[in-house]
Amino acid sequence: MIDSKGYRPNVGIILCNDEGRVFWAKRMGVDLWQFPQGGINQNEDPETAMYRELWEETGLQEQHVQVLGRTRYWLKYQLPDRYIRKNSVPLCIGQKQIWFMLRLVSHESNVRFDHGPKPEFDGWRWVDYWEPLKDVVYFKRRVYQRAMTELGAILAADSVPVDASGYLAKEIKTKPNKFQ
Repeated sequence: MIDSKGYRPNVGIILCNDEGRVFWAKRMGVDLWQFPQGGINQNEDPETAMYRELWEETGLQEQHVQVLGRTRYWLKYQLPDRYIRKNSVPLCIGQKQIWFMLRLVSHESNVRFDHGPKPEFDGWRWVDYWEPLKDVVYFKRRVYQRAMTELGAILAADSVPVDASGYLAKEIKTKPNKFQ
C-alpha cells in the first residue's frame, strides 16, 4: 500500500525498559541495527499494525508491553535514489511512519525472533536512549531524531531517566557510516 505521493505507511516502535534504555535490534545476517518497524496493511490502523509488527519481529504481545504514547503526525523519510525500485508500480519513494513508545512490562525472555514468516533480526540489546541516532542508517536518522525527541518527552514526564545531552536542541551530527 503506497499513498498518492509515493510513501508507504509504516509504524515504528521504540521499546524501553524501566531504566529508560531502548531495545536495539540487529538486522538478520548484517551489522545494521534499527528499531522494530513495518508496513501498515490495507484496512489496518496504526495501532493494530504496531501490535502485529511487534509480534512478528520481537515475539512480544500486547500483554508484554504498555503503550506510553505515539507521535502526533506522520514522520516521513525518502529513500536514497539507489534504493528506489524504479520499475515498481506504484513507485515507492519512502515511508511515512507513526511511531509508538512502549514499555516492556514482562520479562525480556519473551523476546523471540521466530514468529514472523521470515525473521528480520538475529540479535538485540538494551542501549542508552540516544545511542540509536549514532548507529541508524543515515537516511532514517532525521525521522529517528524527531520520533525520539517527541516520545522522549513522554518518558521524562513519566519519571523515566532520559539524558537529553543536547540532542533535543540540535540536529545530530555524526560521522558518516559505511552506508552513506
